[in-house]
Parts: sequence; structure tokens; C-alpha cells
Amino acid sequence: MKAMILAAGEGRRMRPLTLATPKPLLQVKGISLIEHHIRRLKAAGISEFVINIAYLGEQIRTALGDGSQWNVRIDYSAEPEPLETAGAILHALPLLGDQPFLLVNGDVWTDYPFARLIQAPIRKRGHLVLVENPAHKLTGDFSLDANNAIQELDGETSFTFSGISVLTPSLIAEYPQKRAQFPLREIFSWAIQNRQLTGEFYEGVWCDVGTPERLQELNR
Repeated sequence: MKAMILAAGEGRRMRPLTLATPKPLLQVKGISLIEHHIRRLKAAGISEFVINIAYLGEQIRTALGDGSQWNVRIDYSAEPEPLETAGAILHALPLLGDQPFLLVNGDVWTDYPFARLIQAPIRKRGHLVLVENPAHKLTGDFSLDANNAIQELDGETSFTFSGISVLTPSLIAEYPQKRAQFPLREIFSWAIQNRQLTGEFYEGVWCDVGTPERLQELNR
């Protein structure tokens, strides 16, 4: 299984830290967010990576190189401008191939056991890892039914999408309203209508490093 790390965003909420540094290269205890992912995904058994880059992307390419320092291979999907999450995956499909791939946001920090996703067969066309709603997003993103199918918010229980998932390339390629620049949330809504998404709730450590204050707290 390949892994794709989303790393092209401008990180506007992280300014001034991201005025000269792309957000995935910000550090927690001396290790960048994106290197943390690479190390843990490698330990879980993944050796092929696709990383999309746009904003200050050459800094990411310079820092990570071809991945040989971790005994992995990194291919880069360079974007002329950030294409949003689904647009980025669509642009990178030639590098991802036709097998399910693990997707992770480059600006989250977590101890999620990636091997769990790698070893479990995907039952539908996508499987999302959900977490408890953080203080800055109490409304959440999705609900889960008794069979672990992802649902739109049901008004009773809600969870936040962690930015970690396993997706089939066909989920992106066959979306009827795909275009160069659009968000993954659109595809998720379409897939939910067709009952093509499963999910799980993870209770471990997870942080959306979206502001300088959250990064500071994570370092503490």
C-alpha cells in the first residue's frame, strides 16, 4: 500500500510561522510534522509515498529528498497552486496507481497505529478514522451507525474526521462532479449517499495543528 501525505496548503491560520516555512515542516520536539508521519508509516510497513506540494513546496522536497534517509521512496505531485484535498488526489492519481492508498493530512500529529489500516481489507470504497470533537470544532463532521458506516451528522452523536483514511482511487476518479480544484468533503458526501464509506472511532492522541497556540501546546 502507498501513502499520500497532503502537504500543499498555505497554512494561513499558522501565520506568521508559515510565512517562510510550509506547515508540514513545523516541528514538534525537533521533528517535523511530515517526518513524524513518514517514520511512523515506515514502521507500519509503508515504503512508497506520494507527497503533493505547492506553497513553498521546494522546501519540502529539499528537506525530504527521495526518501532514502528513511529507506522509503517519495514521489512528488507538484501543483501549480494548491488544488484543495480532492483536486490534489485527482492530480496525483497517476502516481498512486489503482490500489487502495492511505491518506493523511500533513498538518496533524497523532499516535494512531497505521498498521491497523494497512492490514485490514477495505470493505467499501473508503474508510475514515474519526476522533472526538476538539474544543475548536464541537459540531463534528460525521456520525457512525451500528455497522460502522459513515453517516452525515444525525443530531445525536458526532465525530471529527482525523485526516486519516484509506481510499480507493476509483472513489476519486468516478466522482461525477470532479474538477481541477475541489474539496474531499464533496466526495465523502457523495459516497455517504451510496453507503460507500466505513469508519472507526480512535480514542488515542490526535491534534490538528491549526494554530501557533496548538503547536505550542503540543510541544509542551
